[in-house]
Amino acid sequence: MSNSVTDVANRSFDYVIAGAGTAGLTLAARLSEDPSVSVVVLEAGPANLDDPNILMLAQYGKTLGNPNYDWFFPTVKQPHANDKVVYWSRGKGLGGSSGLNFACWVSTPPAADMDAIEMLGNPGWGWESFSKYVRRSETFNEPTEEQVSKYHFTFDKNGRGSAGPIQTAFMDSFHTHDAPFHQTLRNMGIKALNDPYKGDTTGTWAVNATFDPKTYSRSYAATAYYQPNVDRPNLTVLTGATVARVLFADCYSPKDSLTAMGVEFLSGSDTPHAYVVHARKEVIVATGAIKTPQLLELSGIGRRDVLDRIGIDVKLDLPGVGENVQEHHFAGVSFELKDNISHESLDMLRNPEFAAQQRKLHAEHKGMHGKGITAFSYFPLSAANPKEAPSLIAQAAKFIEEQKASGKLPAGLADQYDLQLAALRDDALPDLEIAVMPSLFTTASAPQPGKFYTSTVLILGHPLSRGTIHAVSKDPMQHPEINPHAFECDFDLEMLVQHMKFAKSMVKVEPWKSVVASEVDPGPQCTTDEGMREYIKNTHGPVWHAVGSCSMLPLEKQGVVDPQLKVYGTQNLRIADLSILPLHIAAHTQSAAYVIGEKAADLIRGAQ
Repeated sequence: MSNSVTDVANRSFDYVIAGAGTAGLTLAARLSEDPSVSVVVLEAGPANLDDPNILMLAQYGKTLGNPNYDWFFPTVKQPHANDKVVYWSRGKGLGGSSGLNFACWVSTPPAADMDAIEMLGNPGWGWESFSKYVRRSETFNEPTEEQVSKYHFTFDKNGRGSAGPIQTAFMDSFHTHDAPFHQTLRNMGIKALNDPYKGDTTGTWAVNATFDPKTYSRSYAATAYYQPNVDRPNLTVLTGATVARVLFADCYSPKDSLTAMGVEFLSGSDTPHAYVVHARKEVIVATGAIKTPQLLELSGIGRRDVLDRIGIDVKLDLPGVGENVQEHHFAGVSFELKDNISHESLDMLRNPEFAAQQRKLHAEHKGMHGKGITAFSYFPLSAANPKEAPSLIAQAAKFIEEQKASGKLPAGLADQYDLQLAALRDDALPDLEIAVMPSLFTTASAPQPGKFYTSTVLILGHPLSRGTIHAVSKDPMQHPEINPHAFECDFDLEMLVQHMKFAKSMVKVEPWKSVVASEVDPGPQCTTDEGMREYIKNTHGPVWHAVGSCSMLPLEKQGVVDPQLKVYGTQNLRIADLSILPLHIAAHTQSAAYVIGEKAADLIRGAQ
């Protein structure tokens, strides 16, 4: 790795990549497999390599909000959520959010979700392609016989990766939380799923983690795609380098496509200076769903009204930049566990002495840092509320038809809504997600010493609301304005209410009934729909899975990139990050970022 700006400034490389996050490092590693090409990656954050705060996994959330690790972007006030401001965490440093997340390898969405993305005008981006690239990215480590015996893990190694850089494995389970959860859901009519990695995720199941059992640590883009290749002479990575704008050759007429010649970047901790690095072949933007639209706008690509407002000359009028933003929102229902059996939970790490002991055990490949978040369930609305599901889906259909009739829908959104409505009506496809967090993960109440808690994290998989992300000034160091338009479509809020009713009702069903002492948040007194709505508005948060801000759609449908990931109206500028996904998937997005990096490398190599 180059830590010197002089190794980059005013030099030329075949490929210039902005952003050394999950997709960016994946792409850089694959492109630099060819020793005849040169690759430079510019990362605004620090290296943060070999950092125990990243590598030791049971410290879930420890780095969130910490400015050494997290960009911690605020949203604007959300009028449909009591003016709540939420913070969108994003990984700062090599590996990006793959070094910040909770390491859950919820790696495959329903096959229908990826096929829907292909149906929006993106040939080659369906389930078959996704499955190919996610396998390429991982090496699945089978559970030990002891794990299978103790935790009853099930799996099918067919269809899993066996030679990829990312190590995935079953972590030990908090089984006094997870086993009752799975059995309770089965008793409530949710099927047990033997393996969720083949395109069917509807059911209740145990998830893998991005965890390397050989090192007892997190496996992420920096450890998997960068550090093994750090000595490649044709791969240069510069940290502390904020890409300010893409530089283009002069165009002689409006009909000419823009040719990216390199980028301008800022470096220096006290008074950043501007430098230039040149691209002989391509510039690839991989700064993520939040920063990528801002970077395009600062480069003169985007909506004319946005560029005019911040005083940027329009080089390319692309109305889809910064639009069509979709995020998974979550709410939580937490419970205190009965003390008649012995529990473990992540709450124990709040005790400094216990936490210090576990750090020592980690060095011996023992202890709580080998335990993970393993219990998940995905299911349709009809499973949560069979009686009311038809009328609720009819409400969604009415909203969509009203939006179409209004003539105010952005180009292309009607097609997306049609696909989302079809998924809602399909009882084989999931609409709702529950993840079990073995701790008090809600914020309305404080944990009490000596108590054990578990939380059901309720996640909205296919939001109908659409948000925006736009630059607010010419300054690349200033955060863009994030407006997720949370719950602007009331159906999104209603879905979480139904979700919450289901989670609260679990206390009436065995074996959850025998494990739980009481509901903590929102509490047993919260019984009305209106009460749950207010609780959700006041306490909801993002799952940090934003997509869509530079959507891969046909140009006339407000697309920003084509299926080759090339920005419309340019010769050699591509985007390779989650901003390109035009329609949200009912899955966590870590694996999708790896897939985009892997596939982008093949697209670029195939174009040469």
